[in-house]
Amino acid sequence: MTTPIEQQIVIAVSSRALFNLESEHHIFEEQGVEAYRAWQVAHANEPLESGTAFPFIQKLLRINTLFGDKQPFRVVVLSRNTPETGQRFFNSCRAYNLPITAGAFTSGQSTFPYLQAFDASLFLSANKENVFNAVSKGQPAGLVIPGSTALKDDSETDDELRIAFDFDGVVIDDEAEKAFHEEGMQGFVQHERQKRNIPHQPGPMHRLFTKLGQFQALDAERGKGDPYFKPVLRVSIVTARGAMNEERLITSLKSFGMSAAELFLMDGLPKKRVLDVLKPHIYFDDQLKHVESTSETVPSVLVPFGINNLVL
Repeated sequence: MTTPIEQQIVIAVSSRALFNLESEHHIFEEQGVEAYRAWQVAHANEPLESGTAFPFIQKLLRINTLFGDKQPFRVVVLSRNTPETGQRFFNSCRAYNLPITAGAFTSGQSTFPYLQAFDASLFLSANKENVFNAVSKGQPAGLVIPGSTALKDDSETDDELRIAFDFDGVVIDDEAEKAFHEEGMQGFVQHERQKRNIPHQPGPMHRLFTKLGQFQALDAERGKGDPYFKPVLRVSIVTARGAMNEERLITSLKSFGMSAAELFLMDGLPKKRVLDVLKPHIYFDDQLKHVESTSETVPSVLVPFGINNLVL
């Protein structure tokens, strides 16, 4: 019996986020929808190449095999394609053994209004307008940045899923970011020290972050009594903050129920240096300059939220 969707962590993904559809998208932009439809139908039985979100989705679904009937994760597709062109998506899923069986094909209509219908904790899309609209309405969405293929050959024998988050404007809101923009570093440090015992307000990825914390508790039960047990999920915070203002960050992590996050305080150093070692299957950041750099080596997602995205 399928686990009720309310008891799962649901990830919604667009067809262009999961698979590489850039050449097909160029056909759509240059020749129109009819040419795009004809191309997709004619190539329906040709599996698509993997896209930016593929390593994350593949690993996520593989984790379900460790939990029997519990199936803690579900992936659904939210695509602006037509149902007939969507056939190539499902054929590609079957070719890669990705058990994605639910979702919506909206024939050009916006997909983000259906996030709540599928109880999604995350929406990954390559459509900028869709993502920006979703985030502006408080939905947990991210724009996948074309880039790294390094993890697409990740070993199938390795079950570990690695997820990395920036902190400000991603896991939490942009209150502290605003203090930095308005008062500089000194004002930012003073602001955070004064509120070091007050947790930050949630940001756009807060729900996903806390649900991953709940999953870690479930995973710990699986390894209970095994001193050599290796958790299947690693969650990391990679932040530009330094040790002068980490106290409120840690206060917030505790309040969010995340007891097993790895913390990297870069203090202004390039985040890419740590991410190249960590090799996350997906990384979330609210600043375009960061994801444009990190996307060269790791699958990266822009979360267009808050003060850093006012001019995007």
